[in-house]
Amino acid sequence: MDRRTFLSAASAAALGHALYASGLNDESKPAMLKPMAVGLLISPYGAPEATIRRVHDLGFTNCFLSLDGYLGKFTQEAANEIKGLLQKYQVVATTVEVVGPQPLKWNFLEGPSTIGLVPPATRSARIDALRQASDFGKLLGIPQVQTHCGFIPENPADPLYEDTVKAIRSVAEHCAGNGQHFLMETGQETPTAMARALRDVNLPNLAVGLDTANLILYGKANPVDAVEILGPHVRSIHAKDGRWPTDPDKLGEEVLIGKGLVDFRAVFTKLHQLGYRGAVTIERETSGPQQIEDVRQEKQYLEKILNEVLA
Repeated sequence: MDRRTFLSAASAAALGHALYASGLNDESKPAMLKPMAVGLLISPYGAPEATIRRVHDLGFTNCFLSLDGYLGKFTQEAANEIKGLLQKYQVVATTVEVVGPQPLKWNFLEGPSTIGLVPPATRSARIDALRQASDFGKLLGIPQVQTHCGFIPENPADPLYEDTVKAIRSVAEHCAGNGQHFLMETGQETPTAMARALRDVNLPNLAVGLDTANLILYGKANPVDAVEILGPHVRSIHAKDGRWPTDPDKLGEEVLIGKGLVDFRAVFTKLHQLGYRGAVTIERETSGPQQIEDVRQEKQYLEKILNEVLA
């Protein structure tokens, strides 16, 4: 089962101008959502109508599109289909993401050489995939593109670090040309390494997708502390819970929201104080009927906390 499958189924000034001129900025469609609206991560490929309809039926107003199934199939026809379904079911798509192409190994042994823009062997293909996803997102009117950049080296003198910064800058520049922000999803790197990359890429449309559990699952940071470092740059949230890794070869365990170590109240409070107004996207990495039940519970849990934080 693919980890993201749901319900079966330019200079700083120039970049800033591109973001403004395109209309895909802070005043675009996601601004129609109420602040910190709870949404759902979905992979619509294969059953787009059933998947998007279920988002609506579960009571969500927004979704985050994981599009690896569409790699090599980013056509105008596919964009028209998804856009029409989003309109039909009154669901706002906030962000698109691709993490492929393969190979991808979500562990500590093979992950550093297979995940993101860090590994040289797949870097060019990943850059191309992200550019295609950006262009596809533009067809959909979606202003954010997200991915895992990988195990960004802690040592800035590591040759992989400089090459990774160049790769991130290349994708961010392409996204800016489409009026989009490019988001680095937290997980494989420490918050400090990500903050250094943000500084060294130095583009106004580069930002952070905060995955609350990944920081724990990879043993990198407490998400509350990570917000102290990355909070001003956060433009999307994957609400997910988990526990620290106990096997040095394997990631920690992802669990039902509220059963793990993430202090969602503290994370949301800090981000609210920083002015975060984006979505809070549930990502539950289970499948089948249990996933649906888990998502219902998680939605209720998160909305209770958010109602109190935003009161």
